Amino acid sequence: MITVYSCSGRVAEAEAMINEMLQAGIEPNIFMLTSLIQLYGKANCIDDVITTFNRVFELGISPDDRFCGCLLNVMTQTPKEELPKLMECIRKANPKLGFVVELLVEGDNTEGIFRTAASELFDTISADVKKAYCNCLIDLCINLDLLERACEILDLGLTLDIYTDIQSRTQTQWSLHLKSLSLGAALTALHVWINDLSKALENGEELPSLLGINTGHGKHKYSDKGLAGVFELHLKKLNAPFHEAPDQVGWFLTTKTAANLWLESRKSPQLVSA
Repeated sequence: MITVYSCSGRVAEAEAMINEMLQAGIEPNIFMLTSLIQLYGKANCIDDVITTFNRVFELGISPDDRFCGCLLNVMTQTPKEELPKLMECIRKANPKLGFVVELLVEGDNTEGIFRTAASELFDTISADVKKAYCNCLIDLCINLDLLERACEILDLGLTLDIYTDIQSRTQTQWSLHLKSLSLGAALTALHVWINDLSKALENGEELPSLLGINTGHGKHKYSDKGLAGVFELHLKKLNAPFHEAPDQVGWFLTTKTAANLWLESRKSPQLVSA
């Protein structure tokens, strides 16, 4: 039930259940406390996140990868001025993750250090959370206006096969597939794809007759609004000639001619904004 309350944002009910358990002599486990942190994070109750984090150690529970990933996800929803509070928690829970986050938040641009630290982090966490970590780190970059770093994390994710099949090419259509990405990661992938299209033209390649962006359909795991709605607005902001396909839900399509004209009109790369 704690997880149910967490997903639906019912703070009071979740707290009441935890208190009932404590009064009955039942200590909450790591799964319950992870859900509680997720709930407090969504409600922007950062002090309660920290209190719950401290309770984990008071109970002698070792933070697992999902717990640390939940803390990282909370950081993507937290105002910049409150990030230092959560950084202390992440450093304590997972020093390697803490170091990576510290490099991002404090803006250390020393060449090679970030990629090495991030690679070491991904070598130590379980496979089932790698994409979630990657998504969150990119989202954090976008929130901090670190587009270049976001692109670096996306590239690392592709290199390590954390992300697969984001781009596809056939003779008749080149596509960008975004359904498995968070909003920040999807916007970053779009930025990279647009640059790739521009480079293809510069290198004398012919674009196919159709280009498409697949955002998926329905409610998105990482965005309450759904990626399609967010991307429709973002593409308009970029003056991109992609339009939602009436017979293919979640797809935005454009023609070779329209894409060529638009890419040639772009004087400089547009910055991605979440």
